[in-house]
Formats: sequence, structure tokens, C-alpha cells
Amino acid sequence: MKGKMAIIGDGDSVLAFSAVGIDAFSVTNIEDADEILKKLAKEYRIIFITDVIAKQIDETIKKYLTSPYPIILSVPSKDGSNGYGMDGLKKAMEKALGVDILFNKEEDGN
Repeated sequence: MKGKMAIIGDGDSVLAFSAVGIDAFSVTNIEDADEILKKLAKEYRIIFITDVIAKQIDETIKKYLTSPYPIILSVPSKDGSNGYGMDGLKKAMEKALGVDILFNKEEDGN
């Protein structure tokens, strides 16, 4: 498992990652993405997932949040971001710090 990285996404979005040595897994449906994530989680330390797919398999991703590995990161697809990754980062920062440092608001909305 030492340092292995992978990406799950549509074919065009994962191409650039494979060019830099990251194992790329192209999916065409959510069921495949969910199954591939479960398999990769046993072998990879870092798994990138395109925003569109990550949003659709959010429940599976949440199962890995309390484990040290794999680290699952959402990245924009070839079509851009849908905000899923930024929302996850915002929630993690609020949980850790009690404030929203990205938009400078406290957790209770003040």
C-alpha cells in the first residue's frame, strides 16, 4: 500500500492523472464507482474521485472518513467543479476548528 494513488472518474477526466503515474479507473455508472472504491480502499493510500461521482457515492465515502487510510479527495472533472469538494473541505474545517475559515463565519452562523 506504500504511497499508492488512484483516481476514479469518467474517462476524459482521469486521463491527465494517468499521465503522471496515478492509477486511473474510468467508470460509466455509479454502481461501478462504488464497487471500485471499496476495492481500492484496501490497497491505495490516496484515492481521488471526480466531484460528480463523489457526490453520488457520498455514503460510501463517509465510511472511510474515520480511518487513517485511504485519504479520499474530491477533484473537479473535465467539466469543472460542482462544489462537492469545497463543501467537504468546509465541513472538515468547521469540525476541526469550530469556525468556517474559508468564508470567515463561525459554526453557529454568526
